[in-house]
Amino acid sequence: MGKADFLSPKAISNRIKAKGLQKLRWYCQMCQKQCRDENGFKCHCMSESHQRQLLLASENPTKFMDYFSDEFRSDFLELLRRRFGTKRVHNNIVYNEYISHREHIHMNSTQWETLTDFTKWLGREGFCKVDETPKGWYIQYIDRDPETIRRQEEQARKKKQELDDEERSARMIEEQVRKGREGKDTDEAPVYTELKRESEEEKVAFNLGACSSVAGPSKSSSVLGASALKAASSSSSTSVKRKDSSSDSRGGEKKKKSALEEIIEMEKKKQQQQQPVKTDYWLQPNIIVKVITKRLGEKYHKKKAVIMEVRDKYTAVVKMIDSGDKLKLDQNHLETVIPAPGKRVLILNGPYRDVEALLDGIDEKNFSAALTLDSLD
Repeated sequence: MGKADFLSPKAISNRIKAKGLQKLRWYCQMCQKQCRDENGFKCHCMSESHQRQLLLASENPTKFMDYFSDEFRSDFLELLRRRFGTKRVHNNIVYNEYISHREHIHMNSTQWETLTDFTKWLGREGFCKVDETPKGWYIQYIDRDPETIRRQEEQARKKKQELDDEERSARMIEEQVRKGREGKDTDEAPVYTELKRESEEEKVAFNLGACSSVAGPSKSSSVLGASALKAASSSSSTSVKRKDSSSDSRGGEKKKKSALEEIIEMEKKKQQQQQPVKTDYWLQPNIIVKVITKRLGEKYHKKKAVIMEVRDKYTAVVKMIDSGDKLKLDQNHLETVIPAPGKRVLILNGPYRDVEALLDGIDEKNFSAALTLDSLD
């Protein structure tokens, strides 16, 4: 019987059948030939080419089995790494996807008899993490690629750096809150004074909330410390009124500072003038900065911007130079931009704050620069 034409229906049908997966029992791994039925497989086993392959395999059967085992392992792990990554997946799902390829290495030609044996071997050799569940065996690929390990270490380092920045910002905020509370407690500390009368004829006037009582008309009243009355009764407010011959107003006089308080205040002013003024904020309008945070994406990371407005000393509204977008960022997410030598700069902190200067040179090893200051007048 002659062979059918290439475009005949029978030839087309045979090619369609040959494309799909066939039964494993009719596949010859040595010859890598798939037969469609039992008669075809029997004819193939009797062929001369198959007999030659069997003679070659009988000379060194271990060599061929190791070769097929290595090919099966490498292809299986490559599919697991590329398709599922480091996710935990059922081993049968991976195997079904592996055997869907028509030219795959069959397991009956390897050193493993079952998929379970192969899964246990992967766990023992350290290629995968394996665990047994009531639903079967699950595997998870262990990626030991040097590039992947380096990338993971870089991500961990950046994450730790971001956490350190957040912790530093939190500590700074806590410190500011603590200083604010200490200052508030110092301002509200009661000062007790002695109750004195200059004359027995003078009358004392009290103002208790909405009610006021004045004991008789008098030309003058003695001075009473408001803080002493405040310590005695926090719910009532007391004001001391005194009439002087030179003034008709009834406003209470301010408490005079003692000589010791004046000396302490003068010493503080001298110390502030002598010490360099350095603050924990440095933002200034109309300067060029660089965005260092990655939370906004690669579009703005390491891009330059101009500060348009400074809010609350630590927050700035910036305008991106490339795109023109406006962003509101904290100063921890920005860094200054140092121009080339010979350009003009603005000093942002220290005793020469807000002074313009000329950049003469940059010392990268010592993280310093040489400046020529403008006139300080």
